[in-house]
Amino acid sequence: MTNLKKGDPAPVFEGTDQNGKTIKLTDYKGKKVVLFFYPKASTPGCTMEAKNLRDNYQRFVERGYEVIGVSADSVKRQLNFATKNELPYSLIADEDKKIINAYGVWGPKKFMGREYDGIHRTTFIIDENGKIEDIIEKVKTKEHTAQILKD
Repeated sequence: MTNLKKGDPAPVFEGTDQNGKTIKLTDYKGKKVVLFFYPKASTPGCTMEAKNLRDNYQRFVERGYEVIGVSADSVKRQLNFATKNELPYSLIADEDKKIINAYGVWGPKKFMGREYDGIHRTTFIIDENGKIEDIIEKVKTKEHTAQILKD
């Protein structure tokens, strides 16, 4: 779906997380970033993915990764999702889809025979220099940490 490739510079972004804090990619220079896009907070697949990352969050920290989630949900919905599931990482509310479009993860989808536009569940691994190290387009919600850390 996305036109971005490994080795490309990651599109610079700025957004507001569930706590009203401004999150900028430039704030993470020198750190690895797991930037995961998910369709909708509190839906079954997104909850499984978020909990998998939460349960392994310490492993990400130990390996020098920051974890950031992005969806088109409101700040309030992101806060409810993060609070209910005790998520230790930032969830950006990208209601105007600036970040979603910059990463090319918005587009046609099919579900139960119905076609509609939505967010394609995609994860970008960004290296310390702001380059895309890996792109995971076939996200396995229950095993997403293993896909990212490759172990």
